Amino acid sequence: MKRYKVSERRACRLVGQHRSSNRYVAVPEDFELKLVDRMIVLAEENPKWGYRMIHALLVEEGWPVNKKRIERLWRAERLQLPPRRPKPHGQKAIGNDENSIWRLPPRYQNHIWSYDFIKRRTSDGRPVRVLNVMDEFTRIGVGSFAARAIGAQQVQKHLEAVFAAHGKPRIIRADNGREFIADRLQDWLAEQGVRGVFIAKASPQQNGYCERFNGSMETEVFGHEVYHSVLEVQVVVDEWLEKYNTRRPHRSLGGKTPAAYAKMMRNQGRDECSGGGG
Repeated sequence: MKRYKVSERRACRLVGQHRSSNRYVAVPEDFELKLVDRMIVLAEENPKWGYRMIHALLVEEGWPVNKKRIERLWRAERLQLPPRRPKPHGQKAIGNDENSIWRLPPRYQNHIWSYDFIKRRTSDGRPVRVLNVMDEFTRIGVGSFAARAIGAQQVQKHLEAVFAAHGKPRIIRADNGREFIADRLQDWLAEQGVRGVFIAKASPQQNGYCERFNGSMETEVFGHEVYHSVLEVQVVVDEWLEKYNTRRPHRSLGGKTPAAYAKMMRNQGRDECSGGGG
């Protein structure tokens, strides 16, 4: 090549030698041992990385290795990541169609309550949840609680407060949210003499009274306002709840407010009792 100024391809063809043999450079005997040592160090520093990422680091450091070699050594050293474990899904859905508002309708005040969440974000992007509890027969919102996160324990504390203020329902209806189906909460409800029932999975229409209540709150409270803190959300929700119960006419109640409808039904009940006694 130097004497006749010909290319490597032509020179190798003339002497019958493969070009890869001509380019071969002997590797020191301890090269692979040093490579493995360095590969292990990088793997320990980056335990969630695979061999492809480690190969890129080695090449950047100047190691003359290809990806296949690193893959072979990676497997030989058993550096593969353990298989991902599926995330637990918690308790399976336990509701059914028998607990829908059509098959299990409310018949009087404090017969059936329902509860559900509204999920929104404050101006800083952080989540905020509002737990709403309502009486299905009168449509009265018995209480709303706002917080960044609400688990079964917080649900129980909120129910304790509304039970003390409004009495206890015989039944409380919910979807299959993990906060509602938690054994701890269900055991506590049973101690209170309240039966928890659950609608079928992915069937929010079966909890229509609470869904309608949440929809009104979402439109009138969260539809066009920006909130900066959980406290601000709680104050506005409390004000709206008072308005909803006492000043906002409800079409399904004949244009009466939930509070006025509840009062009318109580008066009718007393009149019927008086008439029956006569």
